[in-house]
This record gives sequence, structure tokens and C-alpha cells, in this order.
Amino acid sequence: MSLKSPLRKLALVGKITREQGLLGLAIVSLQFIQKKSSRKSQRQKRLLIKGIRYEDLLETYLGSDYQQHTVTKGKELEINWLMPPPGKGSGGHMTLFRFIKFLEKAGHKNHIYLHQPGNGGNMAAVWATMGDSFPKLEASMEWLPDGGDMAPADAIFATSWETAYIVHNSKVNAKRFYFVQDFEPYFYQVGSLYLLAENTYRFGFYGITAGRWLATKLKRDYRMEADYFSFGADKSVYSYINDEPRKEVMFYARPTTERRGFEIGILALDLFHRKHPGYKINMLGYDVSQYDIPFPYENLKVLEHDQLNELYNRCAAGLVMSLTNMSLLPLELLACGAIPVVNDGENNRMVSDNKFIEYSAGEPAALAEALSQAVSRKTPELHAKKASESVEGDSWEDAGKKFIKIVEDNMQAKGKG
Repeated sequence: MSLKSPLRKLALVGKITREQGLLGLAIVSLQFIQKKSSRKSQRQKRLLIKGIRYEDLLETYLGSDYQQHTVTKGKELEINWLMPPPGKGSGGHMTLFRFIKFLEKAGHKNHIYLHQPGNGGNMAAVWATMGDSFPKLEASMEWLPDGGDMAPADAIFATSWETAYIVHNSKVNAKRFYFVQDFEPYFYQVGSLYLLAENTYRFGFYGITAGRWLATKLKRDYRMEADYFSFGADKSVYSYINDEPRKEVMFYARPTTERRGFEIGILALDLFHRKHPGYKINMLGYDVSQYDIPFPYENLKVLEHDQLNELYNRCAAGLVMSLTNMSLLPLELLACGAIPVVNDGENNRMVSDNKFIEYSAGEPAALAEALSQAVSRKTPELHAKKASESVEGDSWEDAGKKFIKIVEDNMQAKGKG
């Protein structure tokens, strides 16, 4: 129904009313609205799967062989990184930027491309979101246009399952690496997204993983070549500064992130509060004010690093649920003298077997009891001090040295990727 003027619209309305009555006018109007909405919806359709272009999925074939790309020892490497845009407080991006910084210090040049299907975004907005939260880099950073390709490089790093498809399809003759911080199929129910994420481990990239569990799983289940770096705690940020008694605990509360076990954590904290009503409970990581939480708590949302150090030093213990790869928080808590209570499993123990981490069965009563034991020691201040000392050897600098060696050694080795 195409009308060129208000007068023609009025004339048509009058005609329909005379011939079909008010009910007929209502039906015709509804059909017009539905047809217009359908056309608008057709124009807006773009992504079959959020986070990745349809064409990038179509162009991918498992088992593709990449041209061999090696360099001479000691050569300054040109390295492209493809990643989603960083968000405020993103631990994953903090780790990425930290290791890019290590590469820069080793004399290698990096280029960061941000991946977001559609028109991308405003770089000024990205910088504003990042603020001062991330390491300062020399690397350039720009959006990768839909269907565009990266500049020539010696190596390309995929950093998520969506970016792995773009890296797979890139025409750049470069070694493919996969910086894996979690087992991303677990982010979804078993279905298309699970399988699409899982397939990226069969692309033939060389995996460098955060912790031993991921490297073990990728090699065992997908025959993927992989190595790993160990977690560290940034001593310039997290340190032991409180010898006084501590009457607070914290919970890494991320209700929108299933792998953080929010509901189990709330149940555990409710049981803990009933036994220890004198302890203040701090919720950290998200605004949880819209949730019906049955005990008193402090809603801290997202904090800056200096605020985190101060909080952890007030806490006797911290509950951190990690249902996939282990969180960075346990070692940071330990550095401040707070005892982490973590659900037990190889995904956590294979990353850190520090004896001051209280591993517990992943059920509310067991987690509550572990928290209770953590705050009920006879000499809690001495235990907190020893916990802090236990991570003095867990250095990001050591992890960075291993990472550099993995990259440089693989750039000189002949083979796929």
C-alpha cells in the first residue's frame, strides 16, 4: 500500500469504511501494519548467529591446510590480534593486553583488530570504555571491516571462537595461533553454537592456553597442538596490607555469566550468613540489586583494581565459582591474604593446586561449610599472612617469558599453521 499524500490516505480510509465498515478498516489497517513490519524485519535481518557473519561460517572448511610460515631466529615478528571489543573490567582483555605487552618488550610489533559484525563501532567510545584499566600498548588498534582482511603479518592470534573463523578464512600468509582462555562450547547449551565453538579446536591452529587444564583438554579431546602458561598475581596491584582481624567475605557475583554459578553461590552464602551473621557479605562483579537476595549484602558492582586490593584486604575469605576454566581471582585474593573458596574439579585444580585454596564440592552446604572453616581458624591473621606468601612465586612475568618462548619457538618450527 503506497500512498503519496495525507489526502490520498484519508480518501482511502473513507472508501474502505464505506465499503467494509469499521471492522473492515481495522482488518485492512492490521494487514498494512504487519506487511510494513515484515518488510522492516526483512531489511534488518543480518546475522543468523550473533557475533559472527553468516558468510564467515559458510567459507570455513575443517581440515584446511595453511601455508607454512617460518621465520629466522631473532627476527622481529609482526603479529596480528583479532578480538572482540574490550569492555570495562574485562579480565579476558586484561590478560590479552598483558601478553601483548610482553611481546612488545621482547621486540615484536603487534596490531590489534576489533571484531564485531556489522558496522563495528566508534574507536573513541572504545578508548573511553577502556579508560586506564588496561596496560598501555604501542600496538595500533582498529576495527576489522566486515569481509575485510588484516595487514600482512608473520602470525595471527584468534582470541575467541568467533574470531577463529575470521582468522581461519584470512588470506594472510601467517602462522595461526589460538589464545584460549576458556572452553567456550561450555558457554552454550548443546546445540549449534556449542558445535560451532567446538569446531574451532579442529582448525589446526597452535593453542596457547590460560592454565594446564585447557591445554590438556584440547590435546586429549581434539588432538590440538597446545601449550600453556600459568596464572600469576600482579604484585604491583594485589598485596597484603592488613594484619588486623577481618570480618568480611566477598562473592564474585555474575548472574549473567552461567559459568560463575551465581545461584549456587547465593544458596551457599545464605547458609553461611545464618551461621555467621556478624560477617559482612560483599557482592562484586555486577549490579545485583534487581535480584531477590535473602540476606544483607553490599552491592559493589564493578570496582577498579586499587579498590579491589582494598576490598580483598578487608575480607577473610572469598567465594569464587568457576565451572569452566579457573578464574584469575583466587590468586589475587591469596596475594591479599583472603582465602578463596572454590568449587572442586580438574578445571580448577589443574590450574592451581595452592594449598591455601579451599576446594569444596559444588553444593551449597559444602561451600558454606568451607567458608565457615575459612573464617573460623584459631590464628586467622597468621594464616592470612602465610596465604599471601604462598603466591610470591606466581609471577605474570614468568608466565610472559614462557609465552614468548612458545611463540618464538613455533615461528621457527615447520608445520601446519
